[in-house]
Amino acid sequence: MPDADDPKERGKAVAFRMRPEPIRDLVRRLAADSENVKWSTHAQERMVERGITDKTVMDVLRLGEPKGEIEAGANPGEWKVKMVRTVKGRREVGVVVLTVRSEHLLIKTVEWEDL
Repeated sequence: MPDADDPKERGKAVAFRMRPEPIRDLVRRLAADSENVKWSTHAQERMVERGITDKTVMDVLRLGEPKGEIEAGANPGEWKVKMVRTVKGRREVGVVVLTVRSEHLLIKTVEWEDL
């Protein structure tokens, strides 16, 4: 952690890192209303290709857990996270989603985690 008393460290920006619990709660809150969820063409194509339904994707968003890095998006107020949930016995589905200004979700892609 930078030492605020060190003159070389004064004025330097400290990168904010989103923690898993707040992003999980944000995704779940927004996904509770399907009107807040937007689907990229890429995600829709992968769902068809991989046999993953929109109901399954919504279950992952509403009940899943973050997995891997949480990255800042290209624009202020955006965060990219992969939400994961076990479905159909032991298979895990991953949904890469972008939170947009804490107002809505954009689903980027959908994948089986065990392939």
